[in-house]
Amino acid sequence: MTAVRSVLIVGASAAGLTTAEALRRKGFTGTLTLLGAERELPYDRPPLSKQVLSGAWEPERAQLRSTQALAALDAEFVLGDPAVGFDADSREVTTASGRTLTADAVVIATGVTARTLPDQRGVRGTHVVRNLEDAAALRADLLSAHRVVVIGDGVLGAETAATARQMGLDVTLVGPQAAPMTEQLGPLVAGHLADLHLRNGVKLRGGVLLDALHTQGGAVTGLRLSDGTELDADVVVTAVGCVPATDWLGNSGLNLDNGVVCDAHCRAAPGVWAVGDVARWHHQGLGRPVRLENRTNASEQGLVVAADILGDGKPYLPVPYFWTDQFDVKLQVHGIASPVAQARVVEGDPVDGRFVVRLEGPLGPECVLGWNMPKQARVQRADLVDHYTRPRQPVTP
Repeated sequence: MTAVRSVLIVGASAAGLTTAEALRRKGFTGTLTLLGAERELPYDRPPLSKQVLSGAWEPERAQLRSTQALAALDAEFVLGDPAVGFDADSREVTTASGRTLTADAVVIATGVTARTLPDQRGVRGTHVVRNLEDAAALRADLLSAHRVVVIGDGVLGAETAATARQMGLDVTLVGPQAAPMTEQLGPLVAGHLADLHLRNGVKLRGGVLLDALHTQGGAVTGLRLSDGTELDADVVVTAVGCVPATDWLGNSGLNLDNGVVCDAHCRAAPGVWAVGDVARWHHQGLGRPVRLENRTNASEQGLVVAADILGDGKPYLPVPYFWTDQFDVKLQVHGIASPVAQARVVEGDPVDGRFVVRLEGPLGPECVLGWNMPKQARVQRADLVDHYTRPRQPVTP
């Protein structure tokens, strides 16, 4: 590829902003444009289900950079105008307003959209938590609510349930897993997380799905679960996962399969990269495609993409990492545990509320989880590096 003189980043959240900042730090002096679907300046999403939802933070505090820092970036921010079409060959992006943007390099950073349930569309009192507007609307309803049901027992559902309970509400967390976040944590740590929620007054309904919403006058009043249980609810929060925001890429010529499919350098096509939640890239250390939805990946991947655009790229080989804060626990997860991984406590003691768990798979250590022991978990992470950074043969699907 010839020298890059212009870069267009489609998506103005954490991944897109990190890529832009890294380009400038690495000496890129060309034209830099960030196109965003939302009208707000770039903001952080993890606080939405915690500090912003609880009211501990004003929404403005979630903004990633000050207006002065954004001005110093010398980039054009085109906000409130979502991309609706893309041609990978010409690297031409079309927006909802009819604007056409092109660049030598295009970075796709459109993230994901929250899944909703068909029954909840247009029903007052039903919510998702994906953006600032969602968090503000949910908070407004929580302030006058009494009974809350959260559907979905992954990270977002568990965090939202914890926040609502700390606001003094009657909270029930519903999901298909035996314990919250079992898929991410494994049964041992998920069991401790379930105990944490129960001790703090959250009611858990595991191993069930939503069967139907009950409404009256266009507002939610309760729901029925797949096991026949009936629950009253003033507010229902749906946290049943997200889908990559790729609808606008349908005729782009890119390979789309659970995200934008990329090579080990996060390249989707000549002159086109993907970064953040929307990117499904080939992780050489795992020998398979990976797509991660977390804040750390958005930042780390942005650095790699910026370097690759400027001709100094290396394969992206992260040790995946995310954290979650629930009640008085900070839980940090390094790596990805396979379903067959065996867990054991290697430091601390669950009885004391501080411990580190290591999960071993067929090829060695796969994951380290720290429960209120961030430094010790970080030390244990060193044993994961070889597993994630040593290239291996592709895994057959």
